[in-house]
Amino acid sequence: MARGLTMIAQQLVNGLMLGAIYVMVAVSFTLFFGCLNFLNFSVPALFMLGGFLTWALVQMGLPWVLAVVGALAAAALASLVVERLTWRIQRGGPPLIPLVSSLGFLILFENLVLVRWGSDARSIPSPFGDANIRIGEVVVGIPQLACLVVAIGLVFGLQFLLARSKLGRGIRSVAESPETAAILGVEVNKVVPRLFLLAGLFCALAGVMFSLSYQLVSPFMGDQVALKGLAAMVLGGMGNVWGAVIGGLIIGVVEVFAISGLSADHVNVVVYGLLLAVLIIRPTGLFGDAALGQQKL
Repeated sequence: MARGLTMIAQQLVNGLMLGAIYVMVAVSFTLFFGCLNFLNFSVPALFMLGGFLTWALVQMGLPWVLAVVGALAAAALASLVVERLTWRIQRGGPPLIPLVSSLGFLILFENLVLVRWGSDARSIPSPFGDANIRIGEVVVGIPQLACLVVAIGLVFGLQFLLARSKLGRGIRSVAESPETAAILGVEVNKVVPRLFLLAGLFCALAGVMFSLSYQLVSPFMGDQVALKGLAAMVLGGMGNVWGAVIGGLIIGVVEVFAISGLSADHVNVVVYGLLLAVLIIRPTGLFGDAALGQQKL
């Protein structure tokens, strides 16, 4: 009995640690969708750039801190390029055009990395080594614990920024109506790039956290993680930041228990089956309002 409870506690801890990665990606999707009603399909590539470029820069001999900073800077620049060439110049056209363009950037960024470094997954040594702590019989990895703390801390910081800062007020104004915000003096063409920068950094940092926690990177590492992050956003309620947090943690826990109780082959069936079941009962997600897609930050 005690051994069974220990195993459950260990899987719960592992699920929360994995969920921290999904939280960061889900919040990134939420920033784009909640403010701009824009489903940015370049998010998996931004996630990948954060993790893969960290590996590449470490291989070049840079210290870990500089490698992470360089990877985040590159991903932030990529996010600004997406903003300029999708959202800004195409927002007056059909609404699906920016979405398709962002999908094009996903393919472009992944294949640029593929051409330069190949398709093989690469092992990345963690600066933390095998450091962990024990709480009774439960083992908690230091990198995973750090990721969870950083993820939740950044979400609190994001909420403070949205509620108290000038940028946050501008983002919330644009979320309500870009046209009205412009009439009221909000510089939309300055607010939106900063939003892309912020969301891109969230996503790239998730990629860095993933690479440090699981010590593996590949050109396509963002695809499955982004799908889980998107599912977390929908599960929690589209456009709701804390809904994305709860959704990410739930999916992380469900995925780990599905692997331990069934097998890795059943993970997607269980996770997306849960998502469909929740949406059948509550189409707006757990914390969404009645107007699907209109929940604002």
